[in-house]
Amino acid sequence: MKHRIVILGAGYAGASAAGRLARRLHPDDVELTLVNAEPDFVERVRLHQVATGQDLRPRPLGDLLAGTGVRLRVARVTAVDVNRRTVSLTGADGADVLAYDTLVYALGSALADHGVPGVAERAHELASRPGALRLRERLAGLAPGGRVVVVGGGLTGIEAVTEIAEARADLDVGLAVRGGLGDWLSAAGQRHLRAVLDRLGVAVHEHADVTGVDAVAVLTRDATIPADVAVWATGFGVHPIAAATSLRVGADGRIVVDETMRSVSHPDVYAAGDAALAHGPVDNVLRMSCASGIPMAWQAADSIAARLTGGKLPHMPFGYVHQCISLGRRDAVIQLVTTDDRAKDAAPGGRLAARYKELVCTGAAWMVAHPVPYPARRRRVTAASGAERERVNYGDMPALKG
Repeated sequence: MKHRIVILGAGYAGASAAGRLARRLHPDDVELTLVNAEPDFVERVRLHQVATGQDLRPRPLGDLLAGTGVRLRVARVTAVDVNRRTVSLTGADGADVLAYDTLVYALGSALADHGVPGVAERAHELASRPGALRLRERLAGLAPGGRVVVVGGGLTGIEAVTEIAEARADLDVGLAVRGGLGDWLSAAGQRHLRAVLDRLGVAVHEHADVTGVDAVAVLTRDATIPADVAVWATGFGVHPIAAATSLRVGADGRIVVDETMRSVSHPDVYAAGDAALAHGPVDNVLRMSCASGIPMAWQAADSIAARLTGGKLPHMPFGYVHQCISLGRRDAVIQLVTTDDRAKDAAPGGRLAARYKELVCTGAAWMVAHPVPYPARRRRVTAASGAERERVNYGDMPALKG
């Protein structure tokens, strides 16, 4: 019988893992199935562009997987039984159950409302394509002078508010942040960010502890901020499926993995991307981002292939280089960081930075479509597949970039 590998989720991590496994393992020995709720690969890092009316290039998963031997199942995952090694699905043809020998869990993350009243019912989100499309429709129907408030001062919130303010200069756009604006950036990065927000006319509400969202306002402990449209961008939460299993998960529901991206509690389960709780070079927790997700997927796929074929276990150097933040289509800031993601002094911004950010986004999608960007031999599964192997160093591989 073929070794059955099921990959859950086709975001940056899941799609990369599926394609890389297909190029690492011989098709006569393995059966690869990729499960995703949508038939397309979604460039999540561009969803703020979708929300402002921009049309992105379609990326059907069927085209990305053509010729790889990976079977695509368009369905929603409803449960995972790690004891019976099965995944429950619901799709166009109804309910189904998939059995696996090895599971790659890459279901990613979604909106986290943090229990704030009114968010789930009234706020818009950019954590999914359906959410971005709903926001797009709402913004398109908003008359000049309409009030938009983005809640959240992280990467998603900043990219969303600048994109909206640039695309709709006729709107009254504001940003509510819990702490200081861009307080994780260097002094240079903060200066550039404030200058761009001032140029775009964005009203910034700092140290705003949001307590609720209603039909006409964002409510904080100290003030009421009028809002016809509220956009919630305060971070992501993982899908609750993993926490409902006997997998060991962290406090936030992410699957705890070792350096090979294998579950520390269930050796036949791997996790990558936002769903995995993994550590970097100085025991720092890797942040949720495609900058982390793609290398994590490579590590997971290559580790699975090594264990199945009797090869050497890989070692991916998980070190960051920068955080690239778009500030509309014509500006950006590139915050240089240490390998464990702490801001350095340098943070160039402007049009050249915007072009560089665009190259990073384009490159991320290219890497999903080309998960092994060099000729590679598909190896056969061996009887010694379960043995631990000596690690090989991937020192020539690129560091994390985001």
